[in-house]
Amino acid sequence: MANEKFEVDEAFLFIGRTFEEYLSLFGLDRTDLASGPILDCPGGPSSFTAVASALGTEVQAVDPMYEHGLTALDAECRDAIERNVSQLLEKRDLFVWDYYGDVETRGRYLRAAAERFLVDYVKHSERYVAAGLPDLPFADDTFELTLSGNLLFVYDDRLDRDFHEAAVRELLRVTSGEVRLFPLSSLDRTRSAFVEDLVVTLGAEGVEANFETVDYEFQPGATEVLVLSD
Repeated sequence: MANEKFEVDEAFLFIGRTFEEYLSLFGLDRTDLASGPILDCPGGPSSFTAVASALGTEVQAVDPMYEHGLTALDAECRDAIERNVSQLLEKRDLFVWDYYGDVETRGRYLRAAAERFLVDYVKHSERYVAAGLPDLPFADDTFELTLSGNLLFVYDDRLDRDFHEAAVRELLRVTSGEVRLFPLSSLDRTRSAFVEDLVVTLGAEGVEANFETVDYEFQPGATEVLVLSD
């Protein structure tokens, strides 16, 4: 696949987070990972699956981009990180920098996550499933914990309410324990219009919803993770 070419939706940058960032933004500590198995959806080029697996937790990551080979993904990671850092340099005043300190450090986090992901992607391809919401290739209640970050509730301008509901229902279907969703704010830095509506809709069917404060803030005010269980 050295010469593989593919088109990427410019609306969704292929960037990921480190294991440590996952713990912070989802409000977890290492003891929460003990039971497994865990689903990371969408996984992107995050290092969570690699590091958690090395610690002994069974983890699967899902992302439609995983259908591509190493060379193509490496190139896309590099390009996406450069674009993201460039955007942040232009708009740094719109974000909170307590966690990262500055744009350059944020860039180092992105590169560290991508590098660890790419190594694990080659060595343990079975951990990475090419699929996407709202249709996942897993049986009911396959996972004890599902983590879904930086997709749902972020892109209200291009992912409608029907998509959000279908996606959340699918995550609940494959999860026997908790589904954790972060952030709850869209790209315009306001709380997504779909959050409370979906909580009410699912609550009428017996799905329990809790909002937990986390020690992570990048979008101003986005400091809650939504925890769902049925």
